[in-house]
Amino acid sequence: MTGVCIAGIGLISPVACGVPETEAALKQGKKGIGPLTLFPVSRDNALPVGEVRIPVSDPKLPRTHTLALMAAREAMGDAPSPPDAIVLGGTTGGMLETEECFRSDRPGRSRFRYHAPSSVAEYLATELGCSGPVITVSTACSSGAVAIKIALEMLRADQARRILVGGADGLCRLTYYGFRSLQLLDPAGARPLDARRRGMTLSEGAGMLLLEAGEGGPERDLCEVLGAGLSCDAYHPSSPDPRGTGALTAMRLALQDAGIAPSEIDYVNVHGTGTVDNDLSEARALTALFGENMPPLSSIKGALGHSLAAAGAIEAGVAALAIQNDLIPGTMGCDHPDPQLRLRPAMKPAQAHMDTVLSNAFGFGGNNASVVIGRSRGPGSARRPETAPHVTVVGSACMTGAGDMPGTLQAVRKTGECKGVFPETEFSAILPARTIRRFKRLPRMALSLAIAAHQDAGMAEGPAAVFFGTGWGPLSETYEFLTRVQSAEEAFSSPTGFVGSVHNAPAGHIAAHFRAMGPNITVTGGDYSFEQSLMAAGLLMKEADVPALVMGADEFHQTLSRRFDPSVAHGLSPADGGGGLCVVRTRRPSGPRIGALFLENPQQNPAVISSLIHRLGGRERINRTYGAILAGIPGAHEGPGQEQLKAFCSDAGFTGPAIHYRRFMGEFASASAAAAALGVVFTRNGNIPAGFVGKADYRLGGKGILLMGLGPCITAVEILPGG
Repeated sequence: MTGVCIAGIGLISPVACGVPETEAALKQGKKGIGPLTLFPVSRDNALPVGEVRIPVSDPKLPRTHTLALMAAREAMGDAPSPPDAIVLGGTTGGMLETEECFRSDRPGRSRFRYHAPSSVAEYLATELGCSGPVITVSTACSSGAVAIKIALEMLRADQARRILVGGADGLCRLTYYGFRSLQLLDPAGARPLDARRRGMTLSEGAGMLLLEAGEGGPERDLCEVLGAGLSCDAYHPSSPDPRGTGALTAMRLALQDAGIAPSEIDYVNVHGTGTVDNDLSEARALTALFGENMPPLSSIKGALGHSLAAAGAIEAGVAALAIQNDLIPGTMGCDHPDPQLRLRPAMKPAQAHMDTVLSNAFGFGGNNASVVIGRSRGPGSARRPETAPHVTVVGSACMTGAGDMPGTLQAVRKTGECKGVFPETEFSAILPARTIRRFKRLPRMALSLAIAAHQDAGMAEGPAAVFFGTGWGPLSETYEFLTRVQSAEEAFSSPTGFVGSVHNAPAGHIAAHFRAMGPNITVTGGDYSFEQSLMAAGLLMKEADVPALVMGADEFHQTLSRRFDPSVAHGLSPADGGGGLCVVRTRRPSGPRIGALFLENPQQNPAVISSLIHRLGGRERINRTYGAILAGIPGAHEGPGQEQLKAFCSDAGFTGPAIHYRRFMGEFASASAAAAALGVVFTRNGNIPAGFVGKADYRLGGKGILLMGLGPCITAVEILPGG
């Protein structure tokens, strides 16, 4: 039995930079809310924020990246080696710098190299020398806590021994004017759980935990992550379920995962944003869980503000400090607790012995996460559930320039050519009319794929969970929001556009359509986003025979795609699309099985090809198991990718066809999702159509397919025959 210990903590927030300062600030009840100085706002638009006061060490490095690196270095401390993996929550990435470039009309792609949320984790991996998986979670305000759950399962499954996990977000115009447009910012500063509360205070920061697996933990461990639970409201894009059903489910699952009862919780760090609806929904969930035996609770967002993706990770770190210091932080800003909430929050910092803390983080789209932190309990305090990377595919769908799955297969049989941008009117035909009115291209595409994959499965039961990968998120909504803010001199912005611009919006719409109330995970890792979503599904899917959707999709945008994605310039024509799989976890697979087995950084590991061959079981298994390779080589990395593929085939002795599928599909980040959906069909049929391999179909001879990602990251997904 392996415990998951917190071996290091890094905290950067408006009240303090570093753990010692944070401890002092919590004990003193210090507040870090003040005027915004990062970018100009008119007097009418001025609202208090939680701004981290740090010197600019590198003017070329975005603010979010700087905050993340500061917290990461503190968490790593004197760790003897780099982390085996990095799992990071993020929503803004380099958006503040993107806004500046956008406003000054400087279109050069190099200026947007740090735009993507995934660039933060990738930057940390380079700085810290991490060669293993780098995963970016983007589930809005629950991102940091969701990242902890994924890291926890990776450690339990022996996929790593040391993981740096957390969240980071910096202030930017998009979030400032976006939340303002939703009327969710309190002009007086956040007053969590107070009868006069009017909204949240937007903030920034970074929180990092170094998690280690070991028998009883290392000598310097602080606490343990005992468990975590995830759920989805499947209710509304920005408002929580007023009954608190999803929040209650997440808390119950976290306690179940930790193996403890509600009565064993000594303190609850509530999400407590200060908005009317969120506080009420969470209060109802807490009352349903604890009843009359409510433990002490408080919210620290009145002091730190709401740092979005960083909040859940910062507050998990604060939960560990609360245990170490026997400290209940005060609920700053709450002077008159709302009697309707039926809660008695700690108003000021207080001393109390505690062993176990429950920390909540909830986000847009109804994404709920709860984490249980406890004192180190020695060997055997955490369980290792059986988790295999493979799931069984019961339905598949894809979208390319040639159309849906039937259209794409027809093109593949003829010439293989299926690149392009499929008309929205065609793939929107299966969507409800109200959806067509409200959504733009990416959410329409994603929901169409989800419905098609579920229909292909022929199951009456809807999916319980959604795992969605996207390299760039909803570009149409992002462009519209930025344009409207700029053209109106930052005085007006669309609340619908803001809510739709977040990366996890498409997955939230899918959950609402199917009433999928299990984990709702959006990951974003550029050209390797689908592989990350599949890896997350392999870790988090527990219940047998309960369907889930594993997906990836990206849209082409005339202005933003060429600025953000360096591979788009290599495509002769615009292209977009994606793929969706309806999957189940079963011990008696009857259909093809799929699993993500490998994700590493070749720049940090010169022997990456040898590592890959070893992970796949060696030369003999590779040639016995795979009949063909579907190779994903992004256009911007054609040379290195071809060399990597050549080295793999040579070292593994593989002589079957290696198909460079982007040459047929075009350049878009989630091309691997479409390739995976096609690979499932090829494996099920036992052959690859001639358009992909030459003059005649290629017989797989009962073997499966290896889906490889190449370039700055090397990934391996295997698709195996069922039965």
